[in-house]
Formats: sequence, structure tokens, C-alpha cells
Amino acid sequence: MGRTVAIVIHPGFQLLDAAGPMAAFELAARFAPGSYALRMVAPAAGRAGGVVASSAGADMVARPLPGAPPDTVIVAGGEIVRVPAAAGEIVDWLRRTRARRIASVCSGAFLLAAAGLLDGRRATTHWDSAEDLARRHPEVRVEPDRIFVRDGDTWTSAGITAGIDLALALVEDDLGAALARRVARQLVLHQRRAGGQTQFSALLDIGGATGRFGPLIDWIRAHLGERLTVERLAAEAAMSPRNFARAFGAETGSTPAKAVERLRLEAARTAVETSLRPLEEIARVHGFTDAGHMRRAFLRALGQPPLALRRAARG
Repeated sequence: MGRTVAIVIHPGFQLLDAAGPMAAFELAARFAPGSYALRMVAPAAGRAGGVVASSAGADMVARPLPGAPPDTVIVAGGEIVRVPAAAGEIVDWLRRTRARRIASVCSGAFLLAAAGLLDGRRATTHWDSAEDLARRHPEVRVEPDRIFVRDGDTWTSAGITAGIDLALALVEDDLGAALARRVARQLVLHQRRAGGQTQFSALLDIGGATGRFGPLIDWIRAHLGERLTVERLAAEAAMSPRNFARAFGAETGSTPAKAVERLRLEAARTAVETSLRPLEEIARVHGFTDAGHMRRAFLRALGQPPLALRRAARG
């Protein structure tokens, strides 16, 4: 028997959170016979004869949470509050288990956090839940703009399909990059995304074009290289600067200056990761004083300099 991988599901789990990693490990075991033994496990609460209903209504058959620690635990996300007793059972089990490494997909991070496994650690989750995770568990260093995060023996990933990226990273950690690439090709993935790659809309979600300031956000994106003061933004919104700053903050949860900076970061990061344009040019086009200013902004917001993100994306 190889390394036992226990994928933890619960009533209302997201089907792809479990099936995606399972497919990756299944293929890895096919290419490296004996490398993995897969187990779908679930708490007793909410199970009917071993059957657990997903959020889509499709059922999976699961074994009880194991007494002997598996090598790897992956906790699926989904509607983790559908059966509170099941969530509590998982949290208690996570506190007791002595697995070599523990991971989560999407909102499964909330269960790891509730078990205290993310205290003082870096972690991520679905971009739409990151703020809630940070609010409920201030002891966790939430990094919302990551596909997956490894902090020691604890791994967390973003939403749904990011669980496949997480599983491929775990396979690479065990069996090497060449086999992980082979699995990715078999899964017909365009590329295996690096953990530091951005989540969709993770940097800034201000209601899009439907929000009150949607047209202004679109205007800002078209004028990032220009000097965007509160006064100029207020004039574009046909408001006084004071009323504009108050209304913008109330609706978006961000000051105008912070929103402009994050929009510049969002656009500059895309340019860094998807092109070979010089950093000085990217900085100038997107409103940074120079490449040094842009680098400091990247380090402050993303934890990595532009060149590191470019290498990760190209890798």
C-alpha cells in the first residue's frame, strides 16, 4: 500500500472539491503504481448508510473518519454549515489526527481554522470567502490572492478547480515535477498553475459594472497611467470630493486611493505575468512612479516582487 490520501467530505460538500484531487491522485497512482491509496471519508452525522449528499445533489459513498492517521488529509469545501454536527465531528477529528500533512480545498479552510491548524500560518480559500475567513479567524494570515498556499505541513487552496492545482503540487512534492506534469497532461490541463498565481477578481471586487461606482471603476482602469486624485475622481463621478470619498468608502469598503492602487496592481500583475514587457514600461503605463515603486507595492500587497511572479507564471 502506498501513501493513504483521505479526502474528507460532509453533507453539502462541493463535488469537484473532492473529485478533482481524487482524479489527480488516481492518475499519479496509475503512473507510479503503489504510490497512493485513496479513501473518501466522512463524519457519521449526515451520512445515510455511508452515502453523503453533495451540494449538487449527487451522492458519494464514504467510509468513517479513520482512527489510524492517513498520510495526507484533504478537507473538501462546500456548504460546511448544512449539518453543524458533521462540521464539529470533522473539527474534533482534525485536532486528534496525526497525518503527515493536512490540506483543504475552498471553504474547507474554515474547518482547519476551527481546529486551530491554521493559527499563525499563511492560508488561502475561495476569493469570495477570504474576508470572512480573516474576520472569523484573525489568528490566520489569510492570503486571498493565491491559488494555493503551503505553510509547513499545512496546505490550503482556493475554490473548486484550484483543488486540482493543490493535488498536483502535493504529487510533485511526493513524486517529482516530471510525474506531476504527466498527470496534468493526462487531465488535459492547459497548464499547472503555480501557487502564487492570482485568483480571478481576488485583488478587487467593487461590484463590477452593476455597482453605483461601476462606470467610475471602468474609467479608472482606462486611465491608470494618469494622476488620479480624489478631486479628479469626484469630478468624474459628478460629486463633491467629501461626499464622493464618504459614499465610495461606504459602498466599496475601500478608500479611493486604495482602490486606485489595487486596480493598478491588478492590471500591472496581469501584464507582468502574461508578457515580457520591461518592468519600467509596465510601471509607467499603470501609474507607478518607476519600477522600484511598483516592486514595493507588489511586495506589500502580494508578498512577492514582479520578477518572481513572472517566473512563477512562466514556469
